[in-house]
Amino acid sequence: MTSQEIRKQFLNFFASKQHEIVQSAPLVNKNDPSLMFVNAGMNPFKEFFLGQKEPVYPRVADTQKCLRVSGKHNDLEEVGMDTYHHTMFEMLGNWSFGDYFKEEAIAWAWELLTEVFKIDKNSLYVTVFEGDKEDQLDFDHEAYDFWKKHIPAERILKGNKKDNFWEMGAQGPCGPCSEIHIDIRSDEEKALTPGKDLVNMDHPLVIEIWNLVFMEFNRRANGSLEKLPEKHVDTGMGFERLCMVIQKVQSNYDTDVFHPIIREIETITDTVYGKNEKTDVAIRVIADHVRAVAFAIADGQLPSNTGAGYVIRRILRRAIRYGFTFLNKKEPFIYQLANVLESQMGENFPEIVSQKNLIHNVIKEEEHSFLRTLDQGLILLDSIISNTTEKRISGKKAFELYDTYGFPKDLTSLILRERNMDFDEAEFDKEMSKQKSRSRAAAAVDTDDWNILSDDVEQEFIGYDYLQADVKITRYRKVSSKKDGDMYQLVFNLTPFYPEGGGQAGDKGYLELSNGNVIYILDTKKENNLILHYVRSLPEDPTQKFKAIVDREYRSRIMSNHTATHLLHQALRTVLGTHVEQKGSAVHSKGLRFDFSHFSKLSPEELKSIENFVNARIQENISLEENRNVPLEEAKKSGAIMLFGEKYGDTVRTIKFGQSTELCGGSHVKNTGDIWHFKIMSESAIASGIRRIEAITNDAARDYYFEQDEAYGKIKAVLKNPADLLKSVQNLQEENNKLKKEIEQLNKLKAASFKDDLIKNKKEINGVNFIGALLDTDAGSMKNIAFEIAGEIDNLFFIGGSNLDGKAILTIYISKNLVETKSLHAGNIIRELGKFIQGGGGGQPFFATAGGKNPSGLKQALDEAEKILEN
Repeated sequence: MTSQEIRKQFLNFFASKQHEIVQSAPLVNKNDPSLMFVNAGMNPFKEFFLGQKEPVYPRVADTQKCLRVSGKHNDLEEVGMDTYHHTMFEMLGNWSFGDYFKEEAIAWAWELLTEVFKIDKNSLYVTVFEGDKEDQLDFDHEAYDFWKKHIPAERILKGNKKDNFWEMGAQGPCGPCSEIHIDIRSDEEKALTPGKDLVNMDHPLVIEIWNLVFMEFNRRANGSLEKLPEKHVDTGMGFERLCMVIQKVQSNYDTDVFHPIIREIETITDTVYGKNEKTDVAIRVIADHVRAVAFAIADGQLPSNTGAGYVIRRILRRAIRYGFTFLNKKEPFIYQLANVLESQMGENFPEIVSQKNLIHNVIKEEEHSFLRTLDQGLILLDSIISNTTEKRISGKKAFELYDTYGFPKDLTSLILRERNMDFDEAEFDKEMSKQKSRSRAAAAVDTDDWNILSDDVEQEFIGYDYLQADVKITRYRKVSSKKDGDMYQLVFNLTPFYPEGGGQAGDKGYLELSNGNVIYILDTKKENNLILHYVRSLPEDPTQKFKAIVDREYRSRIMSNHTATHLLHQALRTVLGTHVEQKGSAVHSKGLRFDFSHFSKLSPEELKSIENFVNARIQENISLEENRNVPLEEAKKSGAIMLFGEKYGDTVRTIKFGQSTELCGGSHVKNTGDIWHFKIMSESAIASGIRRIEAITNDAARDYYFEQDEAYGKIKAVLKNPADLLKSVQNLQEENNKLKKEIEQLNKLKAASFKDDLIKNKKEINGVNFIGALLDTDAGSMKNIAFEIAGEIDNLFFIGGSNLDGKAILTIYISKNLVETKSLHAGNIIRELGKFIQGGGGGQPFFATAGGKNPSGLKQALDEAEKILEN
């Protein structure tokens, strides 16, 4: 049975059990600040388990894209080393929201595995929760009794809290679970050791295949458990592992899920999988990681240096370095695997088809960039080795390579071993631990339990129509972080405050109390289905009624900028072509940022056309046409633009200004004329094939033009109010260039006189012609002097220092024969001498420069250079 057929059989089976089959949510998590990525099948349904939203369907089933590379669930370093861990994987699941419970979940799981998929019953084991004294929980007799209807008692094993009590995190929904394990060893191996002795022992061939979670508790901040209002079922089965079992292979990588990718890697790298353990690990790493990176990009997350983007960059760089180290690939090649992914997974995940070009371009650019970084790291490592007299370098130096250049620990180790050297791994690990502790401390957020003031579950957003309302607080909690200090999150029964989302910043404003006092609302965010209002302090009586008032001016600026992004999107597609797609945006009160797909830098003419297009739409005073409950299919047929990486419901909101129609939940002006004016401030590249425009509107645009006008007036005044300002500036430039050339000629004459004096005063030290002097010249002239002297004198060691406007400059030139015969290295020497001028520098073995802020140390640096030669 192929993987495609296995996936289809699973979904068809649960459809026959009256489950609604839903699409996988995007891999990148949008509405839950506690998670960067979806890391379990239950994440998209979290709000139902928390009781924050009523589910549309009581039973659903799906295959959910998951990524486990950060936080509690972090499998990254194990991926490739074994045959069953993955970064990105599919989780097949069936869900019951207050509907069926243990009996049906157990019966259906057994039926699907043994009757539909025909898995040998004698190879299966199940575990049930043994209970826990700390939580005062008993053995799960109920699950045990249901399992006994299907499987012999000797194959039902007790599991501890770690293995058989599933928790979403330190707080939140949780419950006992039953895991189904399978033993796929040979009969000979089974005869030697019973399978039940290897369950949950990390044996590669005795593995968990399905977890049935019976969600019935909520873990509070103080660690205690409370019963949920309803009982739920949450199951998760690893698709890749299931394929391994059904296809009767002993590695996930031997299934047809990975086989086509591995074959392509073999072809590109001229290797053979299964012949060498080191290359096998590398191939597995690349095959796994390219899926994770490709799907993340397809769902809207580009590699970057922060947050979720950094995680994706880290995964891709791990794949690149395995190819670099073990497959000898010094040029980009991983991007070529996008074609295999498209043909293999495009039917079930159409985003991998529609975003193939983006995936291809982004991965290729990232490969180019990181391979350049690896080259820089190799040069620096060579420098460290050449300056080390022992056979070991410090772990701190190795960590600096990793931290600054992303130079991996194992690559450092490999290069050092080739030279019969190593590094202090304990010290490296200590530095890594310190960095992680700093990161954790900075990101740590302590969250108290909710204080529930009302049974209201549904929260109404009225911010499209109103900017103030009488509200009551239904729940609140305290949150503390190193970054923001102590704050409170308030939830209202209804709210006019728009929460951060879809690129739009959250509203600000205040709560007005009955006595006239106010509490400022500093931000508004969304967590699952709750709109959270952030305040520094609580009212003395949180049960009273309040007037919630949105900052009208702040919202107005945001609305102008958000509507402008729609018009900008339309302009880009009109001027550049319909290949343009939005790839991200940020809309706040001071301006807007819009990222889009395009293959080249925009010309000044194109930018002007785009700006003119938007301003023409503003001048047309186009009224907003808003429809809030349009069936999704109807919106698609109308031509409304949908954003990639977004998950849409059955009904959507459409925003239309003339010919611009988009699906959007943000706030907008009532008429394009309210925007006043649109001004592009910058255009740049942020990734291969991705451009970014930053722009301003409304008050910010008005202020910009006032400032420009004021600056223009001042320039005219300085230039004595010329009739032709441009001509006056051009004359100044010409005069300035002429004077620069004259100064350059004078410097050359000065340098020539310096040169003769320096040659006369050279010293011979241990067979080296040493010239050291403090010169009244700039860095460029000093370099010319050094190279001119080198043309006249052999065996030269030149060091010059200069005080240039209070800044110290050092220049070293060493004849190339001295570099080879006396192991002198200008770059290394100048790094040492840089400390005397409180600065740093570097360069090649024969020429290097340094700059610093302490000119008084120049003489000492020159004296130290003499000592180096004397010793």
